[in-house]
Amino acid sequence: MPPAMTDLLDIWAAHSPLAGHALDQITVDFLLPTGIYIQMDVPREATIQHIKLLLWKQAQSFPLFPALGEMESHMFECVNQAAVHEELEDETRRLCDVRPFLPVLKLVTRNCGRAERLLDSKIGVLISKGLHELDGINDQEVKDFRSKMFRMSEERMQKVQMMTCMEWLEACFSPQLEPAPGTAITDGLNDRPADLKVTIHFDQSQVRVCSPVFTPIDLMELALRKWLTTHGPEEEAWRGQYVLRVSHCLEFLCGDHPLIQYKYIRTCMQAKESPHLTLVHTSAIKAMFDKEISAIGAVVGRKSSNPPLPLPPKRRAPTVSPVECVCVQVRAGLFHGTELLCKPAVSSESSGRSDHTWKDSTLEFDISVSDLPRMTRLCFAIYAVMDKVKKQKSTKNAHINKYQTIRKAGKVHYPIAWVNTMVFDYKGQLKTGDIILHCWSSFPDELEEMLNPIGTIQTNPYTENATALHIHFPEYSSHPIIFPPFDKILEKAAEIARANDCSRGGKKFHIELKEIMERDALSQLCENEKDLIWTLRHDCRENFPQSLPKLLLSVKWSKHEDMAQLQALLQIWPKLSPRDALELLDFNYPDQYVREYAVGCLRDMSNEELSQYLLQLVQVLRYEPYYDCALTHFLLERAQRNRKIGHFLFWHLRSEIHMPAVSVQFALILEAYCRGSIPHIEVLKKQVEALSKLKSVNELIKLGTIKNARKAKEAMLTKEAMMTCLRQSGYSETLSDLHSPLNPNVLLSGINVEKCRYMDSKMKPLWIVYNNKLMGGDTLGIIFKNGDDLRQDMLTLQILRLMDLLWKEANLDLRIVPYGCLATGDRAGLIEVVSSADTIANIQLTSSNVAAAAAFNKDALLNWLKERNTGDALERAIEEFTLSCAGYCVATYVLGIGDRHSDNIMVRSTGQLFHIDFGHILGNFKSKFGIKRERVPFILTHDFIHVIQQGKTGYTEKFGSFRQYCEEAYLILRKNGNLFITLFALMLTAGLPELTSVKDIQYLKDSLALGKTDEEALKQFRQKFDEALRESWTTKVNWMAHNVAKDNRS
Repeated sequence: MPPAMTDLLDIWAAHSPLAGHALDQITVDFLLPTGIYIQMDVPREATIQHIKLLLWKQAQSFPLFPALGEMESHMFECVNQAAVHEELEDETRRLCDVRPFLPVLKLVTRNCGRAERLLDSKIGVLISKGLHELDGINDQEVKDFRSKMFRMSEERMQKVQMMTCMEWLEACFSPQLEPAPGTAITDGLNDRPADLKVTIHFDQSQVRVCSPVFTPIDLMELALRKWLTTHGPEEEAWRGQYVLRVSHCLEFLCGDHPLIQYKYIRTCMQAKESPHLTLVHTSAIKAMFDKEISAIGAVVGRKSSNPPLPLPPKRRAPTVSPVECVCVQVRAGLFHGTELLCKPAVSSESSGRSDHTWKDSTLEFDISVSDLPRMTRLCFAIYAVMDKVKKQKSTKNAHINKYQTIRKAGKVHYPIAWVNTMVFDYKGQLKTGDIILHCWSSFPDELEEMLNPIGTIQTNPYTENATALHIHFPEYSSHPIIFPPFDKILEKAAEIARANDCSRGGKKFHIELKEIMERDALSQLCENEKDLIWTLRHDCRENFPQSLPKLLLSVKWSKHEDMAQLQALLQIWPKLSPRDALELLDFNYPDQYVREYAVGCLRDMSNEELSQYLLQLVQVLRYEPYYDCALTHFLLERAQRNRKIGHFLFWHLRSEIHMPAVSVQFALILEAYCRGSIPHIEVLKKQVEALSKLKSVNELIKLGTIKNARKAKEAMLTKEAMMTCLRQSGYSETLSDLHSPLNPNVLLSGINVEKCRYMDSKMKPLWIVYNNKLMGGDTLGIIFKNGDDLRQDMLTLQILRLMDLLWKEANLDLRIVPYGCLATGDRAGLIEVVSSADTIANIQLTSSNVAAAAAFNKDALLNWLKERNTGDALERAIEEFTLSCAGYCVATYVLGIGDRHSDNIMVRSTGQLFHIDFGHILGNFKSKFGIKRERVPFILTHDFIHVIQQGKTGYTEKFGSFRQYCEEAYLILRKNGNLFITLFALMLTAGLPELTSVKDIQYLKDSLALGKTDEEALKQFRQKFDEALRESWTTKVNWMAHNVAKDNRS
């Protein structure tokens, strides 16, 4: 949906009390295809279908009405908030949701199949990019990719139509499974296996089952037999007629896995809670299934004819800035990944104001065409050559100095623009002829001789604003030059192998090779080491198969003989684990066949594991130079097979579709997903519309609070206005009955308006409380943020989730709370509210009348837990606190999470401690007046220790256990150090503020002490632990200052 306007003249916000009196009607101008103009008032909240009916009645009294023909053969068109033509094919939408830029609707004649046009319209609205924009792209690669995806999507939908009801259920609402547990969950008292006490809801009653059952079918049988003994005669007719569903969400216990392997069951048992399951009759499942199948049938098999002419693509108005006469040069380099294939070529200098021409100037590279790898990219940098001047004190041009990269012969080179292009096109043909490349002007922190090989190969879509570089590729022969097919490459490798014997290393070389292969992923290889690895490549395959990334970095890609031998070796290389294969999708490994091999390894991932790494897999799509690639096919295939993966793939792509470098690529993948998941479109559309409404409310609150700043009474009116707005039918209907974007298995029935509010921080986040549709009386909290980039929080929480998984795999459960967080658009997103939790600051302030003293009250936290837990429950809560405190101490240290104060550390009433708000990571700690405010490696205050020691001084046994947990957790993370480095490296081009270069990832290498022995690493960690303990008073002082500042604000 288009973004809400913040202007006071926004007619679509006029219904809000903030903008004046309520307006139910709005005057709309209608333009008819007969040339007739009609102006009339229509209800703002009327559907497009209703408005068309009103117009038809009105048009009967105007000339040329018979010439209009049938009403169904027409649709409306408008200009939307993004200044783009939008066809309103979906007539169930309301006018106030469409939000035209001006209240003008043009009636146009439909000229192709209604069902197909309706689908195109829905997809365009859903992905926030009209499909006419894709139609208007004059690029054969785009056309071929869309055509191929259209065919594959239709085949996919036909397969869905052939599914059984239960197959469909497992694909859409499958449960979350955990790896087979290494140890049983005990009762905590006698270390006996805990009994499974399950509450089964059935036919408005419930049955409690207490038995060591093993599968969902066993559990159903027990529950139904128990129910039948009290409600009716026993019969066997129930078999196969019911399915078990997690009571509070749309998660069905499909399959015959052991019950303990279902994540929901295991979580309940760990928390000593009774799982709640509901028996659902298969007729209800069949009704859901039939509804989705009918949605597919309405579209599949109906071909459109005479597609409409594409509307012109969106453009930005040109801006011209005066430029002084400067000398300009062009530098060009050929790259394979980050490897420079030969010496860069540099043009002569050209003088002028705006147009620069190099007549008869050729850039030549010292490499044979036959040695160019398939994925060679040609990178250009345009820069000004200026005389070196003395350093000025003025900061006016500080941004220029940031990119001042080369100084020589008394000259300074200032980058102006960069652009990259592939040497071979998507069909493998060497490019020839004239090409215009529209350049980018924003530079990354790290440049390779002013060139930006890691940057996109897409050109800048805002052509009027961009520097245009005209280049000419020469023609080497009268016939097109095509990169050799794969079988020819293998033939070449076989020919070389016959002429040369395979080298094998002795014991000495084997020891040296082992040492090289055990280094971390950030370690650089010198040329001698690369030569050794390449020479002993067959030893690497046999003894160090996981070392494939280092072998690939040792290949001389500028020699086609070496490249051919590598491809032959790759055919017999053992399959890597999915975690190890992730590294091969990094930018350093651009080869098509290497990436296909990596994707082949990823196919072994379970749905749970794929979900864990989906964030990175979406980001590395940026590294793919062609739309049609193995990774895109893999993600679409898995997303269309599993609704939950599809849900998150959709949101990860859509949240970044506004970025020019990926806009077309992500739009194409989203279109392909939607066409292959037609029933999912309506579900996602409802979420998109709800988020648009929340954004509108947030904009109105910001406007109201700006107008009424520092007026407490007026602020109260703003809150009342928010609640009034949420109660209106236009909002309440859109915001009700939808799947939660944070967890698609959770159904949100309606907003509990009385409990909603907005928060005091700068961007005025909305605190929205929903009722859970599947559990009466149960509520869920969601925070909507508009104006904050949540992607860094999302990454940090994903890594915390992974740490939790790795610890559990090693039988160490540190009770981490990786709450839900999802970026949904440009600086917008949602955060899950963790129930029954409060901040350390609030807990401390509640226990003290003086804000300054609150931070030093060591009893406050323990007393708070005692108020909420008694007896055995208190002991469990303290154990939960101890475990979770250990987990977060280690996690925040390893990830370098900064800005830790008492308002972003929380505790649940069950004892679990957890951190929130991850705006500073990888050691980017806050400072004031150049002094770092945070002097400790992680937070470990004396009131935390007071809880761990159960309020007893000198209770060293409990504290010793806590310290042991920390050390054990740290060593487990160290064993997986390369995985963490890989995951952060895959995010380098995401544009996160504190993850822009390999230097940022170096923090992880240092904190995990990679390259050191376990003993050395543990010694370093113990020093940091003691430092945190010793310096905990500094944390208290910071918290005191924070509490006082907070108290003064309120």
